[in-house]
Amino acid sequence: MLGGMKDAPPAAQPALSPALTAPALPQNILSIQSWVSYGHVGNAAAVFPLQRLGFEVWAIHTVQFSNHTGYGAWTGAVFPPEQVADLIDGIEARGALGDCHAVLSGYMGSEGTVAAVVDAVRRVRVANPGALYACDPVMGDVGRGVFVRPELPDLIAAQAIPEADVVTPNQFELELLTGHTVDTLEHALEAARALRERLRAGGPRIVVVTSLVRSGAPEGSIETLVVTDGGAWLCRTPLLTLDPPRNGTGDAIAALFLGHYLRGGDAAQALSLAMSALYALLQRTHVAGTREIQLVAAQDEFLKPARLFEAQQIG
Repeated sequence: MLGGMKDAPPAAQPALSPALTAPALPQNILSIQSWVSYGHVGNAAAVFPLQRLGFEVWAIHTVQFSNHTGYGAWTGAVFPPEQVADLIDGIEARGALGDCHAVLSGYMGSEGTVAAVVDAVRRVRVANPGALYACDPVMGDVGRGVFVRPELPDLIAAQAIPEADVVTPNQFELELLTGHTVDTLEHALEAARALRERLRAGGPRIVVVTSLVRSGAPEGSIETLVVTDGGAWLCRTPLLTLDPPRNGTGDAIAALFLGHYLRGGDAAQALSLAMSALYALLQRTHVAGTREIQLVAAQDEFLKPARLFEAQQIG
């Protein structure tokens, strides 16, 4: 009692409408990638598109840099692989791993990080056997060659690829992983099918080949190829010449494809929506004339692209 007044009884809580009593919870994605404070690569390119698509994202950063290394100078630190395991321990202690629907990995800068990512995938699958693992095998690109430590391509091929359900190499990485020359559509299909055979048995075994430039394609175009157990699809968009090439586009397309695949379960539809969203993102970046991809400005395109590029079944 204060000043002779009795405490007021607690106010009755308003009743919730039936539509609000049991909302559907979003799916959860564990994303283990690099992070930059300025710009958009790694988790800084993948987390927001996935959130915009309606997912909860549990981000674990393998590095934290001021900006991507394409600038030639940066500050920050590479985190020890033990930190990945430590953070997984903390998530597991919350009893949350069973609610993880997918793991997404990108740049892995050391042997220890590859092992830590694979261990995280296995721990998630113990808690939720239905969880998918999407591996973006970041190793190199046409014109740049291999830009990771020389031992990493073999380690990723030996440890991460056999655990993956979805793998998203660019054309250069597909050649590196398979030893196949990819210069025609037929060769791209052969290499993608060879890689599929090495993915986790019992999973959907989806290979997404990005940044495909081949003989026989229309001039001024770029393609992405998806190969699944049910067939192969090709999606083509105009090629936007951005000089220098914008970093983070591979990280974004891997996240967009995974997100749309989890939403709809249809690889061809996920390819069409992801490629259409990426084209809109690059078009905004081109018009803006910025070095960094315009991830926030293009956010409405992630969910419903204004211009849809259809995936065509082939083979």
